[in-house]
Amino acid sequence: MRNRAGNLKWYRVACLLLPALVLLSPSDGWAASDEAEEPAEARETPEALEPVAGFALRHNAGTDGQAQPGPMRESADWRVSDFAGKGAVRVEDGVLYLEEGNDMTGVTWRGPLVRKDYEITLEAMRVDGSDFFCGLTFPVGEDPCSLILGGWGGSLVGISSIDYQDAANNTTTRIIDFENGRWYRVRLRVYGEKIEAWLDDEKIVDVVTTGHKIGIRWEVEPSAPLGIATWRTTGAIRNMELRALTATPPDYEVKR
Repeated sequence: MRNRAGNLKWYRVACLLLPALVLLSPSDGWAASDEAEEPAEARETPEALEPVAGFALRHNAGTDGQAQPGPMRESADWRVSDFAGKGAVRVEDGVLYLEEGNDMTGVTWRGPLVRKDYEITLEAMRVDGSDFFCGLTFPVGEDPCSLILGGWGGSLVGISSIDYQDAANNTTTRIIDFENGRWYRVRLRVYGEKIEAWLDDEKIVDVVTTGHKIGIRWEVEPSAPLGIATWRTTGAIRNMELRALTATPPDYEVKR
């Protein structure tokens, strides 16, 4: 009698477990996984991102990343950056507008790239909002870095990142009051051992990179290696130029 009761107990347990075992069987489980997986060709790649028509970058870069002789030329090899929650990207009369997103909106360059000894110039404006209206990500050799204008509530300026410290926590941190609706001239130079930047005619960044780890915050990764982004803010960009440098700038100096 005792054995019979025990057998009945185990029979009931087996009946309860059997449906779960069927659902977890290798054949059914892997088949369902394979069917649900997105086909490789359907996954978003940089080349598949939406192109940005009408916004040109003037440059002298060849496909090898070196300066090419002759006049500057214009290319529109931009893509809408793959930020989750991005706002609209539009171009009007050659001006790039990055509408407020949740959190970031931006564009990424897919044309010829210079990784050292170059200058980037542009004009940037915060159209609406209260955070950074120009997050310029740029290469420093093989590493990306970002110049932030107007972050952390609207007035913080600096480089992200140096030795894993972002623009709010390293030696480049500055506070500048920006006005909405005003164009600002921006010049960034990566040459030799230094990153330098100017806002209008004022030098705002002067940092030696030798012996330091250069990087970006993870949120900005879709901008790399060269891109522009905003944070919960509508920004505008115009007159952007990238010039590979073939000679040492006359004002270049490294203090030891």
